[in-house]
Amino acid sequence: MDFLDNLIKTFLDFDAMLAVLPQLLGVGLVNTLIISAAATVIGVVLGMVVAVMGISTSRWLRIPARIYTDLFRGLPAILTILLIGQGFARFSQEIFGPSPYPLGIIALSLIASAYIGEIFRAGIQSVEKGQLEACRALGMGYGKAMALVVIPQGIRRVLPALVNQFIAIVKDSSLVYFLGLLVSERELFRVGQDAAVLTGNLSPLVMAGVFYLIITVPLTHLVNYFDNRFRTGRRRPAAPSSGLNEVKELDAVTPHITGSNT
Repeated sequence: MDFLDNLIKTFLDFDAMLAVLPQLLGVGLVNTLIISAAATVIGVVLGMVVAVMGISTSRWLRIPARIYTDLFRGLPAILTILLIGQGFARFSQEIFGPSPYPLGIIALSLIASAYIGEIFRAGIQSVEKGQLEACRALGMGYGKAMALVVIPQGIRRVLPALVNQFIAIVKDSSLVYFLGLLVSERELFRVGQDAAVLTGNLSPLVMAGVFYLIITVPLTHLVNYFDNRFRTGRRRPAAPSSGLNEVKELDAVTPHITGSNT
């Protein structure tokens, strides 16, 4: 019984949990979502650029994209965050002031963009070559065909992987605390850790973990839902003359795409 009592007091002290709840909601959760959302948006933009460079026929674009991807995927996330957060602190102070908050977002964005770039590249390259060939047969240029037909299909196919990446960013946002955030900028982990030090038990950290689960578990099930739905959609039997059908489908939407040229 003593062991069980100690276990409950260490991890399930509800008084300590309730005491830290307002900070977790008003400060930790808000900052975690801001950091994660900002890093995801920037990561998606940079990731698309990296993906397009990675599939380019020019090796002057392909090689830098490959180096960028290998670099930020190969380094541990905490190392990247510390190198950027501490290495560019002096420059950041002139722009953002003393807060390392923006540098934490930038570091997470660079890490995320390397993974998201690979996700986009795989999605774009999974689109059947017949789609691009049909577009070219209809007189569309390479760039226009990619932007209006191929890339949108590739993005749709990798939506579950993108949600998975957002989940990873939410969890990696806890590493930003190593940069020494201001009190008003603390994320879930830092709020829970500070409260755990003050109370002398780990219940506030357990409460912070509950908030991470509230964010990530529904998203995980959403990923599974999308993945199953897309897989079911791709199981439909293809028509015998799939190439002709692709041309007919593209011919139907061509007036909307090229209407300004006719």
